[in-house]
Amino acid sequence: QVQLVESGGGLVQAGGSLRLSCAASGRTSDWYAMGWFRQAPGKEREFAAALWWRAGSTGYEDSVKGRFTISKDNAKNTVYLQMNSLKPEDTAVYYCAARFGNSWSRRASDYNYWGQGTQVTVSS
Repeated sequence: QVQLVESGGGLVQAGGSLRLSCAASGRTSDWYAMGWFRQAPGKEREFAAALWWRAGSTGYEDSVKGRFTISKDNAKNTVYLQMNSLKPEDTAVYYCAARFGNSWSRRASDYNYWGQGTQVTVSS
């Protein structure tokens, strides 16, 4: 089992920044990937960014490329999502997820473990 705990959400004005954190505990190893997904009211959960732990390879949804950066701290078993130049359309509940495997994935169904979610609200 893997436990994921997110933090760092909040309210920010358009153009501002936030950093989300996701601390993993339990059965972790190098052979897993962590992703950030988001879900706005009335919409389906969508992929934002992901990282494969062992090699540090990353992937982003087109709408966040150049604005969001996913990174990791090996010592803390924590993944971060730095979000800059935030827009009102970035408003959503952001979820951290983990999967065991040799690559990251943009499909939510590929992830086995999920955090509780953290609200990000961007005002115009």
